[in-house]
Amino acid sequence: MLIEILSAAGEAAPQNQFGFMEAMEQGGAIAWSIFTVLVIMSVGSFYILITKLLEQSKIFREYKQLANFWRAPSLAEGAKKLDKNSAWRQLVDDGLAAEAQHEKMTDSLEAHDWLHGSLDRSEAAVNSKLASGLPFLATVGATSPFVGLLGTVIGIYRALINIGLAGSASIDKVAGPVGEALIMTAIGLLVAVPAVLAYNWLQARNKRIGELLNGFSTDLLANITSNGAVKPEVGPAKAKAAAPAKPAAAAKA
Repeated sequence: MLIEILSAAGEAAPQNQFGFMEAMEQGGAIAWSIFTVLVIMSVGSFYILITKLLEQSKIFREYKQLANFWRAPSLAEGAKKLDKNSAWRQLVDDGLAAEAQHEKMTDSLEAHDWLHGSLDRSEAAVNSKLASGLPFLATVGATSPFVGLLGTVIGIYRALINIGLAGSASIDKVAGPVGEALIMTAIGLLVAVPAVLAYNWLQARNKRIGELLNGFSTDLLANITSNGAVKPEVGPAKAKAAAPAKPAAAAKA
């Protein structure tokens, strides 16, 4: 008898369903719009992270080829050993183009400054390309928590309106809807944290690349103005391992 009464009471008790989908359905078009914006921010952040990471890795990998570049008898010959789409090849090509115009200037001091400025412009162009997309990461990291908070505010507002219409303010009526509304803030934070971490990491790597580009540009300037006499010191080329010597034949008795 007692079991039947408890079973009947359980069936009569209202079953409240809480969760992400329920919160989105209650939020309506506004909640779905905010969620869509956050998804776009997240996808864009990871796309920029992956593409920029590949681009930076390519530059670091090509930097190891500069030893072979400096072993060449001339800059033109060394440029052929670099990838055509390489940032380092761009600096060399711009330096050679500037050198061709350098001899046409009568004032040697102004010619040197112009050559230095040409390499600086080339270096700045590479750095600008590397920095593209990073403002989006900074924007996502700064704004996505507030976008999620907007969804939370709207969710809490709707929950309070429904509670007022129902005429009940018990804890079970308040906690569920308010807890659902906080999901949007959590999503906003999940979008912001990876974007901020990616921005800081990529910026640090870009700074290192900028230092390497600046050093290479200085070496190019010294090489051009000295007619190839000044070159950075590079180690000797690695020779292929020699085949092991065959053991001497045993002397005949």
